[in-house]
Amino acid sequence: MSPHPPIPTRVVLLTGPSGSGKSSFATRSGLPVLCLDDFYKEGTDPSLPLVEGSSDIDWDSPGSWDADVAVAAIEELCRTGRTRVPVYDISTSARVGEEALDIERTPLFIAEGIFAADIVDRCRELGVLADAICLRGRPSTTFRRRLLRDLREGRKSVPFLLRRGWRLMRAERAIVARQTALGAHACGKEEALGRVAAAAAGRHIKAKKTATIT
Repeated sequence: MSPHPPIPTRVVLLTGPSGSGKSSFATRSGLPVLCLDDFYKEGTDPSLPLVEGSSDIDWDSPGSWDADVAVAAIEELCRTGRTRVPVYDISTSARVGEEALDIERTPLFIAEGIFAADIVDRCRELGVLADAICLRGRPSTTFRRRLLRDLREGRKSVPFLLRRGWRLMRAERAIVARQTALGAHACGKEEALGRVAAAAAGRHIKAKKTATIT
């Protein structure tokens, strides 16, 4: 007899470069969504990393994110169908509240964010991983989509957004390669929809084993 109760719900981890369309894809899927951006550390946290050679906080480093709390929320959702998640204001780099997320008895949900690939192994070990997907596209398209979104939402100052956008565009292929090495399958949106549909139907597509990151 298994020492652990069966997991009624599994998660699709959805990652990709900032601006790759993760949020719109997750909405399009029709599944419940856990936004992993809400697990960013607050701007006053002394452990926040800086961009090399700059005084800018590196919000694209996994060190700017609380993976332990995110994994705990995913596990609780999978086991109970509900959890409480922080509400994060990106423009002020602060948690401004907390809210309940209830997915009831839904057998599958999406957890999306730029650090989702960093918790592939942990979710697999917990027995809750259905699939891990990395959305990829043209770096120039991602740059434009990201900048327009960030300006529209007033996420940070314009100079900061331009510096970050240029840096991320140059690094995009390396970002996708890293997320793939961590176990996410890199693909376009149509293939990703097919993988989500397969997971929803219970046709498990095994995520890749983690490769060593150097």
